[in-house]
Amino acid sequence: MRYKLAIFDMDGTILNSLEDLADSLNYVLSVHGYPKRTLEEVRNFVGNGIRKLVERGVPEPVDSSRLDQLCQEHKDYYKLHCADKTRPYDGIPELLRNLRQAGCRTAVVSNKADYAVQALCKNYFEGLFDTAVGEKPSVLKKPAPDSVNEVLKRLHIAREDAVYIGDSDVDIETARNAGMDSIIVDWGFRERVFLIEKGATLIVSAPKEVEKLILTD
Repeated sequence: MRYKLAIFDMDGTILNSLEDLADSLNYVLSVHGYPKRTLEEVRNFVGNGIRKLVERGVPEPVDSSRLDQLCQEHKDYYKLHCADKTRPYDGIPELLRNLRQAGCRTAVVSNKADYAVQALCKNYFEGLFDTAVGEKPSVLKKPAPDSVNEVLKRLHIAREDAVYIGDSDVDIETARNAGMDSIIVDWGFRERVFLIEKGATLIVSAPKEVEKLILTD
């Protein structure tokens, strides 16, 4: 086994959550008379947390207090609807079970709000992760390495024994900033060409490829 710990991004890596994120954003936009965004627009907005998602979705600049209000409305709506259409990508539950059966520990690190990360892990991956860290005030968001470092500390795993798996430029930077190996997937929210342009050196197209890379010495 090449790694003792696999740290996974959530949105676009283990869960296809795009429709619920888009619906929540569009709910807030419609309430305030803003035009709704397409699924493809939202695909390009996600990756840096709720605040950036809402800021990118609003068609005009808003001050900080107004943005705070919109973000809170998004959080309130998403908390109730984060699992309406969200589903694991094909092969992900099997990948996680196989990794754990082989003795590899597993974790989630996400810029999604921590309450949603915990709820979705429980809904879709009960017992399949040792720990999960979402966006919260005490931990800097990715691409800062803080959330990854917190997982390493919690699980007492050395950096060189862990690998980070994600689907975006934010994930590429996160792994780089954390000083650890990465596996980037192309079934998520970013195209392969874009990932290559952003510096991805190891890109896979199926969960079985991830399993092989982690478990093969």
